[in-house]
Amino acid sequence: MVVKTGIPKRSYVDYENEIQDISLERLRKIATALDVSVAELLGEEYYSNTIIEPVVSSRKTKDVFYEQQMVPIFNLEASMGLVPILNGDGIDEEKILDYISIPMMPSCDGAISATGDSMYPLLKAGDLVAYKSIAVERNSIFFGEMYLLAIRVDETTTMKTIKFVHPSELGNEFIKIVSHNQHHAPKDINLNQIVAMGLVRASIRIHN
Repeated sequence: MVVKTGIPKRSYVDYENEIQDISLERLRKIATALDVSVAELLGEEYYSNTIIEPVVSSRKTKDVFYEQQMVPIFNLEASMGLVPILNGDGIDEEKILDYISIPMMPSCDGAISATGDSMYPLLKAGDLVAYKSIAVERNSIFFGEMYLLAIRVDETTTMKTIKFVHPSELGNEFIKIVSHNQHHAPKDINLNQIVAMGLVRASIRIHN
């Protein structure tokens, strides 16, 4: 195994005794060496607290589903965009809180924990929302779908919000963001105010 993966024997001992956390890259190397998926390697216990409930959807997008992928869960509190970049080169790993892997999920760039009640009861605070980043261009938007948006507050700050996106009556330079919760009024936003946006691909509710 050491020869196949290039991982020192001491590291295996640390992983098994939970002294050291294993990286995604090493998980993949071990899974490949054993000819199993990462999910099989992690075992059923990894998913024991996760309940996956199918949701009936009329969405227009046609997503390709992947048997296995590791999606990073980000802390985006101090990040301008939806994928935290370190010095303009590569993902800032310090903002990765954990990884989630759900079989047969569409390709995702990241996931965050939902906050607030604007999408209740479709989304509750604490639900994980996985998303795929798209260009902030009108032609890239599938209107009527749910998006994670990073909206500019000032030069160094953005507000992250999850909303349905619809065309705006104010013209092509604007979009209308709509909550699922009827107590939150729709709002028109200029596309220039949006730093980044991601199409919501999956929502995951953890039942404790």
